[in-house]
Amino acid sequence: MTFIFSSPSFAKKRYVFALFLLVIVGWGVAGSGPASTDGDGSGVARDPLQRVFPAAYFIDQARRLEVAYAQRPYWVPTREEALASATLREESLLLNNYILAYYGHPFSKTMGILGRYPKEELRQRLLKVAAEYREFSGSRDVRIAFYIIFGTAQPAGEIGYIREETLREWIEFAQEHDMLVFVDHQIGRFTPERAVRQMLPWLRYPNVHVALDPEWRTDRPMKEIGTVSAAELNDAQKMIEDYLVENNLPGERLLVVHQFNWRMISQPTHVDTRKFTRVRLVHNLSGIGTPTQKRDTYAFGARFVNMPVKGFKLWYDFGISGHTDKPMLTPKEVMDLSPRPYLIMYQ
Repeated sequence: MTFIFSSPSFAKKRYVFALFLLVIVGWGVAGSGPASTDGDGSGVARDPLQRVFPAAYFIDQARRLEVAYAQRPYWVPTREEALASATLREESLLLNNYILAYYGHPFSKTMGILGRYPKEELRQRLLKVAAEYREFSGSRDVRIAFYIIFGTAQPAGEIGYIREETLREWIEFAQEHDMLVFVDHQIGRFTPERAVRQMLPWLRYPNVHVALDPEWRTDRPMKEIGTVSAAELNDAQKMIEDYLVENNLPGERLLVVHQFNWRMISQPTHVDTRKFTRVRLVHNLSGIGTPTQKRDTYAFGARFVNMPVKGFKLWYDFGISGHTDKPMLTPKEVMDLSPRPYLIMYQ
């Protein structure tokens, strides 16, 4: 018996069995969430997250097992090691949740709902809307978030920044109430690299994620629509991932990029969302208008299946001309979009 259990052939069989377990777990991870058309013309229904997670998580875990076996030919994975992808699933924000966010600047009533109510009232309003979305979220939860404009584009593309103490106050309030925070930069006349670098220190808070708004990446804000390139977005993802690793920060982080016009992302099919294991790029579609106009904008963005994780913005009627959805889509109508958005925000 001793020979049988320590022989290389038997160990290899157990190794193969362990990989088989990983395949089963990986299948479960890939199969979670709503289905959507793959976009390759096959008509096969697939979860958009399948384009992100198996390559980044399951394959990575399988390679680790392969390396471990090469180093220790008689080694057999523990149950915990064999089910590593299940642990990753538990820790993943997107695999377990939809995110509902209120957008704006704390000191501006014209830039979104965030500046219109105190923090606690905003939280209570978010909880109420989240309950409406949970009716259509299946087994997935709905996390709530503040989406704060960190850098605001000024004339000639200069940037005005929110005060550090103010942002910290909002982040810590959110942390105390199990909320997320998105720190959004409008870039202005500067580079996305500079914008991301300015936001990186806030990632030391585990509930903080970051966002870029290409509309304002220009030295002529309000006169022209700005642009970021696919290469710049790929570099931004790498910067965030490198920062997390170098500073031993836990978990994955989201990088949201806004789009409502074709100009806002150049060479969009070249955006690479698969090579990064700690960063999830969210392609947020944020057009304003009637339900038909909103759906058309979303359908435009849905064509870019290389950015499979989508977001969707809605606009409250605060009496600001040109900044209102009439009528606003209901939670059910939002969740009926294909692919279903993982981030839903209200401005």
